[in-house]
Amino acid sequence: MDSQEFKKDFLESAKVAASVTGEGSCASFVENMAQYLIDTEVIPEFYPSFYKGQKGSHKYRVDGYVLDEFDYTMNLIVADYVGIEEDRTLTNTSAKTMFKQLRYFIDIATNTDLYKEIEISTPCSDLVDMLRSTRDKVRKYRLFIFTNADMSSAIKTIDIEDCNGIPVEGQIWDIERLFRVCCSEQGRQVIEIDFTEYCESGIPCLEASSAVTDQYSSYLGVIPGKVLADIYDKYGSKLLEGNVRSFLSTKVAVNKKIRATILNSPEMFFAFNNGISATAIDVQIESTNQGKFIKFARDFQIINGGQTTASISNARYKDKALLDNIYVQMKLTAIDETTQEETDELIRNISRSSNSQNKVSDADFFASHPFHRRMEQISRHMFAPASSGAQYETKWFYERARGQYLQEQMRLTPAKKKQFELQHPKNKVIKKTDLAKVQNTWRGNPQTVSKGAQTNFTSFAEWINDEWEKNDTQFNERYFQATAALLLMFQLLEKQIPKQGWYEGGYRANVIYYTVALFHKLLKEQFQGMDLDLIYIWNKQEVPEIVANILIDISEKVFYKITDPNRRVINVTQWCKRNECWEAVKNMNYSLPRDIENYLMTLDEVKTAEKFAKKEQRITNDINAQVEVVKYSADDWEKISEFAVNNHLVSTADIAALSIACKIPSKIPNSVQSKKLLNLLERAIQEGFKI
Repeated sequence: MDSQEFKKDFLESAKVAASVTGEGSCASFVENMAQYLIDTEVIPEFYPSFYKGQKGSHKYRVDGYVLDEFDYTMNLIVADYVGIEEDRTLTNTSAKTMFKQLRYFIDIATNTDLYKEIEISTPCSDLVDMLRSTRDKVRKYRLFIFTNADMSSAIKTIDIEDCNGIPVEGQIWDIERLFRVCCSEQGRQVIEIDFTEYCESGIPCLEASSAVTDQYSSYLGVIPGKVLADIYDKYGSKLLEGNVRSFLSTKVAVNKKIRATILNSPEMFFAFNNGISATAIDVQIESTNQGKFIKFARDFQIINGGQTTASISNARYKDKALLDNIYVQMKLTAIDETTQEETDELIRNISRSSNSQNKVSDADFFASHPFHRRMEQISRHMFAPASSGAQYETKWFYERARGQYLQEQMRLTPAKKKQFELQHPKNKVIKKTDLAKVQNTWRGNPQTVSKGAQTNFTSFAEWINDEWEKNDTQFNERYFQATAALLLMFQLLEKQIPKQGWYEGGYRANVIYYTVALFHKLLKEQFQGMDLDLIYIWNKQEVPEIVANILIDISEKVFYKITDPNRRVINVTQWCKRNECWEAVKNMNYSLPRDIENYLMTLDEVKTAEKFAKKEQRITNDINAQVEVVKYSADDWEKISEFAVNNHLVSTADIAALSIACKIPSKIPNSVQSKKLLNLLERAIQEGFKI
């Protein structure tokens, strides 16, 4: 797939979505672009809020927004979309005009009575309310142009006037740029830092030569607090490795002791603070008469020390602290690239180990959890029943790693690509965040899901982590099928809600979360001892008409409830994140029709089916364990055995299993022995064994 194919597919999918929902091709284009940027961690979430107008000779427009609550960057989006299929270029002049319209919108939203002109309980009303309520907290405004034109090569830099003393950054995203980021090996924007822009010579460092391996090199440096604050101010939360960002944003407030040291004893900061740990690729070191200096680093990520970094920046911003005497020790691990997956895995492992003192659970590093690998394995071999008269089966494609679906198609011939898309249609791609979204909704947590993809994903990860430890066999083929069935329910509502006469635009996602959660709650209350047969939906690959009609009917009641003028929080988007909102929705009266019983299962039937699915998964686990063990030769197991015995890691049962493993392939360990052997291997690796 090249950039032109990507652009054609992208625009076609936006048009299809528009025809299905009736929301307009421009809105679908913006939503589509935003979802890609969420996946690539450019923005944390997206809320549509189309509004345009004119005040005097000044025009203004906004199409969407999101506030990054970690670094208080307000992201605002304006669309440059023309539905006609023609080659078009976004010029520097046009771009400046659009940025001015968005910039002017901020001005009138925060400094005039615009809020009185906008109908309350609409998405733009929420946006204006947020701009006004956070204007003293916002650190940066980041303005985006989403365009289906090609960005002119003449556009080099984008300078936008500050807004009320707050810096403003502009970014233009055309489809070519989106393709470069989404189809890169990283599948996200990569931060490249030229340290000489901040320090003339770079960052002074020492090479930890005794800690050099084929995989990485390590450097110990001292970074001025002003430089660290400057870098953080430029890149914000993107500077922090994803798991650390998620951890800090949901669990830890900015450290008061760090702030106190900065303000009262800045000269003691280096002695009192543990410093930061970072990883990077393509680190450039220069040796001079004055020593070694870090000049440049690509894919720079802070994996430990997010609190320190944010606290230094906040102290300068909020407290006007001088950072001249602040110095921070830095351990920089330069990763030697092999495959991208191996690089990502190494960074995650370093991050996990570096954060162990902060009680970061495995759930915070959930992207590498075996749960994902199992879902991926199931999705690759399980066919979904044919639907809508089709004469072929399809598969639901689970994206364990970001951008996998696109990466799979990159090197395919046109014929193979068409075959791939037939077998893996775009509407049957399951992202990690999608799975977390539908499952957490079904479990009755719409207020958590409403907090955004990352927050919900972290919450879901904690639950999965605990449940996996109890019994991992519950996450099996049946669980995957149920997830796909829930996604079909979500997709139905995404298509049907915009077509309803009562729908006034906005809050579609929140309406869906609360509708599905309320539907499940009502089922359990009004049909005790029964539950929806999600496997029936999987087998049909569509939601039954009776269920669909009920969901659409409930969605109307939910819409009016969450936008009730008497709600406790004016901002509907923020209201939907509150437990009180869920309590209000749960207290609604609604009687489900009796004929829905045709699509329910008794809990005894559910338990029987789940018991069988767990048994099947247990057998699969046993086979997988044996397959994994025989990947290693008898000589490998001899070496493992010697290391384990010398380090007192073995039990009597381990020795019996090792004796058989050392005779592979003439003898093969059974499933129980294989699991013991893999556990032993893991312990040996933790103790320093290298396979």
